[in-house]
Amino acid sequence: MHWPVCPEFRRTACQRREILRLGGLGMLGLGLPELLAARAAETAAAKAVTNGASFGRATRCIFLFMWGGPSQLETWDPKPDAPVEVRGEFRPIATAVPGIRISEHFPRLAQRTDRLCIVRSMTHDNADHTKSTSFLLTGEPPVTSTDRRAQWPNIGSALAALGRGTGALPPVVQMRPTVPGDVPRFVEESQGQFAGWLGGVHDPLTIDDDPALPGYRVPDMELSDQLSIDRLDDRMRLLARLDRQIAAKGDAAALQDEFRRRAFDLLTSTASGRGAFDLGQEPDAVRDRYGRNPHGQSVLQARRLVERGVPLVTVFWPNDGIKNVSVYWDTHSRNFIDHRERLMPVADIAFAALLDDLEERGLLDETIVVWTGEFGRTPRVGQVNSDAGAGADGRDHWPGCFSTVLAGGPFRRGHVHGASDRHAAFPAADPVAPRDLVATLYHALGVPEGQILPDLAGRPQFVRPGRAITALFG
Repeated sequence: MHWPVCPEFRRTACQRREILRLGGLGMLGLGLPELLAARAAETAAAKAVTNGASFGRATRCIFLFMWGGPSQLETWDPKPDAPVEVRGEFRPIATAVPGIRISEHFPRLAQRTDRLCIVRSMTHDNADHTKSTSFLLTGEPPVTSTDRRAQWPNIGSALAALGRGTGALPPVVQMRPTVPGDVPRFVEESQGQFAGWLGGVHDPLTIDDDPALPGYRVPDMELSDQLSIDRLDDRMRLLARLDRQIAAKGDAAALQDEFRRRAFDLLTSTASGRGAFDLGQEPDAVRDRYGRNPHGQSVLQARRLVERGVPLVTVFWPNDGIKNVSVYWDTHSRNFIDHRERLMPVADIAFAALLDDLEERGLLDETIVVWTGEFGRTPRVGQVNSDAGAGADGRDHWPGCFSTVLAGGPFRRGHVHGASDRHAAFPAADPVAPRDLVATLYHALGVPEGQILPDLAGRPQFVRPGRAITALFG
């Protein structure tokens, strides 16, 4: 496939953010319209492959990725009858669904379990943070190469390559708020975030700015200092006059006009375009409901994007600037303190607010929400299972069993799928491999089992792994 955006595009895999800069639109001959044209061309190809069929009712997905590995025992799968070194310090509480009990530190989510499908039997075999993310974000095992283009494509990137999200906004976005400083930024090194062998044109728009700060802005969606909206408007009128001078304009030129119009809308619109990133348009009460913190405001940003047609937004747990052995959800020490004070209250507020917001807006039936980490934590406090080890009050990495939660779309509500053993160490019933979970998400989003997409060398590759778990559907 030929990409007209820049001559060396397929070889160099230009970053989406470099193409989207408005300065690039002026200097590179309006590269964003050409990018939109390329995406539209793929839409037709995707429809030819799928024959327009859709067997899941979901059209969008918000992936809440609790990077670092939340403890299944402290969150969704408490074991109150286990020995104290297994069950830990927290108590389970009753929920809106009789028989389902979750942690006491998820009080809001406990009142919303009637909208949740809790999978307690997730399992794989990789205890490395930055590699095991590939399982959950792509459905495939990590690769040994550090070359981003040798890795498997993110779910959202595959949707983009299939022509989803043909509006002005990028079809896949990821939020990775970071705090300045020298604290580790492991998320940036994790596999599965990008388009892999699909090529840089399908990479997500990555936002590392903190949306909770007053100065939050997305530079890739801003006008350059040297170009006002009036000057951009003048350029658009000039291009229109030049097009009218072409004797036989034809359909191709008319389509190019449309792509230019959409690029202009993206950069100037306060509603469907760059206005989607203006959280100041939200009432204070709504922003407060999500939590005035990096994660809560990132989740709100995700809602604003999917309701404007972005097919998939991933919200990674933020790097909150803590510099010790326990960062993100990686609680090698202070497991109970951090789950109780730093992690679970923020996650509880944001996830609950998102469920309510989507329901109130009539979007939950068409929107999938996924809450997960890359693995869980060791069944016993202080148990060592990786080079990082665990302190007397910590839990180490543990991929043998962990929990993932689904909501919205066609998924069952008020349901628990699978079960762990008495120590939440391994699945005891209905084990779920990540590749089958991802296949289930693809199924819900209408991607067929035999879907093929070309890699950068033009070779056909199967994009959907595993088999859909139909027992998860309502």
